[in-house]
Amino acid sequence: MAKIATLITDLFEDIEFTSPKEALEEAGHTVVTIDKEGNKAVRGKQGEVRVEIDFGVSDVKPEDFDALFIPGGFSPDLLRDDDRVVAFTKSFMSEMKPVFAICHGPQLLITARSIDGRDITGYKSIRVDLENAGAKFHDEEVVVCQKQLVTSRTPQDLPAFNREIVNLLKEKDL
Repeated sequence: MAKIATLITDLFEDIEFTSPKEALEEAGHTVVTIDKEGNKAVRGKQGEVRVEIDFGVSDVKPEDFDALFIPGGFSPDLLRDDDRVVAFTKSFMSEMKPVFAICHGPQLLITARSIDGRDITGYKSIRVDLENAGAKFHDEEVVVCQKQLVTSRTPQDLPAFNREIVNLLKEKDL
């Protein structure tokens, strides 16, 4: 089963973390939370969910994980000002490891300069940013690119997003 690095900080979209986490854990995978610094808790922007952070980004290496998950909300924008987080993200894309990003999650992929030529979706407010970064934007509930990158737009897309992230891990036998 896969060990999944989850980049998350305060103001994440509550359901965009909890729903995929449940789907991944039900499929037998391990979800590990990572922020700029460890040993703390973060809160979702709806104020409904509190998440204990397992590790700070300096305490882990991308090679310790099979996949990367980036929930949406304001969290990806707050994380992408940290070069360590950006480098961690870029490593997964460069190594063609599975990456799952929903809503504003692809903002981290933009900053990592790793989506040029890739098929992608995300929240409508970042469409121009994605296109300016060279991505091919699709207004669809879920987009799977090169059997590696899975993206979705909003919480309404979570059933399709969850299905595809679990299927991709199964397909890759992780």
